Amino acid sequence: MAQAVKQNVEEWKAKLDSALHEQNCITNVLEKIETKTGVKRLHTALGVIGFLAFYLMVGYGADFLCNFIGFLYPAYCSIKAIESKEKDDDTKWLTYWVVYSTFHLVEFFTDIFLFWIPFYWFFKCVFLVYCFAPMSWNGSLTIYNRVIRPVVLKHQKKIDEALDKAKSTAKTVLDEAEDIAREASSDAIRKQFETKFD
Repeated sequence: MAQAVKQNVEEWKAKLDSALHEQNCITNVLEKIETKTGVKRLHTALGVIGFLAFYLMVGYGADFLCNFIGFLYPAYCSIKAIESKEKDDDTKWLTYWVVYSTFHLVEFFTDIFLFWIPFYWFFKCVFLVYCFAPMSWNGSLTIYNRVIRPVVLKHQKKIDEALDKAKSTAKTVLDEAEDIAREASSDAIRKQFETKFD
């Protein structure tokens, strides 16, 4: 068992090291740090990850940092997906945003209880990273396929009917508001004309 864990850790370190040698703005900064300090970029990245993990457990503003991490990288990747011609990356990031939105909706109603969980922001950040991690079995695909999709497909007809009703009601309200606004403006113009020429 310990040998398997050690092998998995080594595989993850190798994957992370490989990713840190790809060309992008973050790896360019890490390359400069590596050149100036002599510390391998893998160790620098692991140090930053360790610091962030510790800060998420005890730091001031951990909620902001957690939400920033859960939003920034996926938003950037979503923009890249929109600009690419492939469809698979669009589906991947749409799935992430569906899970992200669902999680935030649940979190909104349960935050009074979540407040009492020790290291909540650390665990939430780990969950969000798991949801957007660049692997075929990441959290957003798993949660979407096992939880969200079956619920939505089961209740899709009722949801569509409710949305159609809401759309129809909103259209009626907007039409009435437009009529009221038109009448009010014509009354105001008429009164202005009457006072001007009296």
